[in-house]
Amino acid sequence: MVSSSGDHHAAENMDCAAENDNRSKATGIPLSRKLCYAIGGMPYQMTSNAKGFFMQIFLLDVVKMGASYASIILFLGRAWDAVTDPMIGYAVSKSRRTRFGKLIPWIVFSMPFGVVSYIMLWYTPQDTMSPAFSFCWYFVWCCLFDTFMSCYHVPYSSLNMFLGGNDRDRDSATGYRMGMEVFATLAGAAIQGQIVGMYHAKRSQVCSMQNDTDVPAANHTASLSDTTENLQNTRKAYVTAALVIGFIYFMCCLVVFLGVKEQLAPLSKLDSINLPYLTGMKMVVCHIPYVKLVFGFLFASLAFQMAQGNFALFCTHAADMGGSFQHLVIILLTAATLSTPLWQTVLVKLGKKTTIFIGLFTYIPTLIIISLLRNSLPVFIIMSVLAGTSLSALYLLPWSMLPDVVDDFKVKNPSCQDLEPLFYSCYVFFNKFGGGVAVGISTLVLHFAGYKPGVCKHNSQVIFSLQMLFAPVPICLLLIGMVMFYFYPITEKRRQEIQTALKKAAEHPKRRRTEAMK
Repeated sequence: MVSSSGDHHAAENMDCAAENDNRSKATGIPLSRKLCYAIGGMPYQMTSNAKGFFMQIFLLDVVKMGASYASIILFLGRAWDAVTDPMIGYAVSKSRRTRFGKLIPWIVFSMPFGVVSYIMLWYTPQDTMSPAFSFCWYFVWCCLFDTFMSCYHVPYSSLNMFLGGNDRDRDSATGYRMGMEVFATLAGAAIQGQIVGMYHAKRSQVCSMQNDTDVPAANHTASLSDTTENLQNTRKAYVTAALVIGFIYFMCCLVVFLGVKEQLAPLSKLDSINLPYLTGMKMVVCHIPYVKLVFGFLFASLAFQMAQGNFALFCTHAADMGGSFQHLVIILLTAATLSTPLWQTVLVKLGKKTTIFIGLFTYIPTLIIISLLRNSLPVFIIMSVLAGTSLSALYLLPWSMLPDVVDDFKVKNPSCQDLEPLFYSCYVFFNKFGGGVAVGISTLVLHFAGYKPGVCKHNSQVIFSLQMLFAPVPICLLLIGMVMFYFYPITEKRRQEIQTALKKAAEHPKRRRTEAMK
């Protein structure tokens, strides 16, 4: 009797899954669900890009932290963030499904802690701090924020596999998500850049006055007295920007909770997995298409994040554009936002693998031209537009290719279900680890080159280091990434074969139930 009851409940669950799958195929993913899901990606991009563009210059020129300490924070903070992602992915996979779903509770309950830790990351507790206290303060809050953001972003990114519909609907949802994430990057940079940018521009003006030998000594003294007041205002501005971004973080999480309902995917039950952590990780990292995609994404992301992390310092100290870099960032991200639909269209026409080569190659001449010019705003604007277009391709294509890899794994390993959070968490791991390496190495190179926090004019070694870190090194990394993508095995033909195999696998349980009833 117990066995019969268990079989009856199992059959009911499978019937519900089949009905859910048929309904999804018939209706696809509703536009409202796509938009609500897309909005949920905004907090991660807003916060990570605010950190990417401004954290280095904040620690060096606002907190007045030594370059060696800042390098350790930026590198170890990202390393900690990267290491926690797979563990959080496994914890999400092990968690059981609730009436709100399996992934959404993680998104909702981690949000308040993420908001508070992000605000504290930009707060300066004292006007003057010892190097040890300053290091501990920012390192602890950096690790806490990255941990809570992982608890939000790993289940959120995995949610892409559980929106319903077919693979085309899922690609469309990914397109909406990436468009919204690029817009979030623009919004975050605009909020952060416009609130704090005026103070960085004022500092550049003070430096220009100090370097001008024709300015009377009395004006130099007045400029120096204004520097302290400007520093205090700059610190307050960073906290204000963090409060605004934190509020948007809260609202986006609310939209996901109210507008997205998890749907079962083929060969997935959204239940707790029984695999040990190391066994699951071994299966994920030994899947060849996944490895090639991950390493291609790693090197391409490493290239973009190294150029991004040094952009503010390059414009301020090497290109004499310190008063304009926040506007260039907005132009770059506006171009990225507007070009996302273009890449989605090209993706459908030419395929994902071809499109990513076109998008990444565009970035190479852009970096070369920017690195060779000084104080040429019109050319910088044009190159920022091209760089933003290429950045949009990096946002969209790898994340659009990842679900195909997960489907390929499910076809080849039908007995291993519900490992999607592990796939997505490892993907995020390599991206974040690459970012940590990029920023950590950059800051360490500047330390050995003789970078001095707060000074207006740096030696030739620092300028040369900034030029190298902004163009030649990222270009080499980008070329390595493109080689990895060249060997990525899932073509459009293979992708169609995977979808056909998934449909056949999903039909087997229905046939077995029909035969059992006969």
